[in-house]
Amino acid sequence: MFALFEGIDTSGKTTQIEKLKSINADIKTTFEPGATKLGKELRAILLEKDLQISATAELLLFLADRAEHYDKIISQNANKLIISDRGFLSGIAYALTNNQTLDISFLIEMNRFALGGKLPDKILFFKTTKELLKSRIKIKSHDKIENRGIEYLLKVQENMEKVLKKAGIEYIILDANETIENLHARVKKFLNCAF
Repeated sequence: MFALFEGIDTSGKTTQIEKLKSINADIKTTFEPGATKLGKELRAILLEKDLQISATAELLLFLADRAEHYDKIISQNANKLIISDRGFLSGIAYALTNNQTLDISFLIEMNRFALGGKLPDKILFFKTTKELLKSRIKIKSHDKIENRGIEYLLKVQENMEKVLKKAGIEYIILDANETIENLHARVKKFLNCAF
């Protein structure tokens, strides 16, 4: 099974991935962008280097990372439970936030192509609030995208939810305000795997 953990920064998805990995070492965990050799270079361009790139170039760089990630990691571990911290849902949501004229169905098809025709089997979407985001984001360092501000990130989250409802993939929406343990129980139940 290929499961995607999605949500804007500080929503708790990475914490839940780490909890799952701690109880089942056979899970293949990965992330986007930057989990491959090429991905590291693309991540630096997208999130770290002081380059001003167009919204279209940003979208295509994320797609390049996704295609390489699928080829080098997802397809190579098809016999395992694969959990990715971020993926196509984020990619589409950021693209829509940057350019509201883009069509969701077109973006889903572009991502399906980048993923070798294989979209994830399940999506776990961690939804946060403005208040929680404000309290958590001030205690971490920011990359270029996070520096676009809280309102930008909340718009990305809104777009994630729109894409989630159109993607045709089984999903669950998780409240980031819940306790770590409650979220952990809900995550395990949704994945329906032996832990």
